[in-house]
Amino acid sequence: MVFEEVGAPLRPVRLTVPSPGPGQLLLEVQACGVCRTDLHLLDGEVEIAHPPRVLGHQIVGSVVGGRGAATEGDAGTRVGVPWLGWTDGVCDYCRSGRENLCPNAQFTGRDIDGGYAEYAVADARYCFPIPEGFTDLQAAPLLCAGLIGYRALRMCGQAVCLGLYGFGAAAHIVAQVARWQGRRVFAFTRDGDEETQAFARELGAEWAGGSGESPPEELDAAIIFAPAGELAPLALRALAPGGTVVCAGIHMSDIPSFPYSVLWEERALRSVANLTRRDAEEMLPLAPRVPVRTRVSAYSLEAAGEALEDLRAGRFAGAAVVVP
Repeated sequence: MVFEEVGAPLRPVRLTVPSPGPGQLLLEVQACGVCRTDLHLLDGEVEIAHPPRVLGHQIVGSVVGGRGAATEGDAGTRVGVPWLGWTDGVCDYCRSGRENLCPNAQFTGRDIDGGYAEYAVADARYCFPIPEGFTDLQAAPLLCAGLIGYRALRMCGQAVCLGLYGFGAAAHIVAQVARWQGRRVFAFTRDGDEETQAFARELGAEWAGGSGESPPEELDAAIIFAPAGELAPLALRALAPGGTVVCAGIHMSDIPSFPYSVLWEERALRSVANLTRRDAEEMLPLAPRVPVRTRVSAYSLEAAGEALEDLRAGRFAGAAVVVP
């Protein structure tokens, strides 16, 4: 399913099966998670420099060709491919453990053809073993919703009272990890969305309400997953002194002005950019220990566009996954 231009629907196209180059693996795609970043690409809020492009960056695939150190190229090995698909390895960011900021990075489903397809090629350095006990469908959301959520959670430090703004694919995974770590979770959803609020409480949130509501007590940290800039001042106002608000999306609408008083007392507002291999190496083995249970709505490959529109409209709880 191919992106051709901004505003146009994805189009089914028959392509030649790609050939892996040096250090690459050819994967038969078993499942690919649907992410809000795909909507930002579709809408032109995040640019695709060289269309046409196959979207999809939460790939679960079986190795069918190529060789790489991570898997030794064993045919049939299940691996996951995330958003960060290639880095140069030589820039200051890569050499200082910040490969997520590499200025020459390439991203799966934006610069490299992704997983809304039957086959995909990926850099073996950015392919990770799928943890045991997860089906292909259950594993797919871990590869972006899980990894970006985990990175955002790390940036919250030792926060005990944690607010999650936007309770979708990422938050429903992060809530489970946070509760396993002994944190207390407060969930913020679209106003009046009682179904999602009930889902959050089912996963361990001790309070759930609309994004405009005040939690019953001050938060030590908050993560904003919804791409709505107006949530940033609301989250800051809900923080205790010294707290942190982490913006976890690749794109967000403009943050409105707010008085300095809501930032004062050493509150912080920061963003998360992409992910690193360290995030994957920590999060994926952690998932079965929690254990994380992903709620998934499955769509056929041809229905990838429908899955994206259902995501936009909030028609499902948890995550959506495309299955070729």
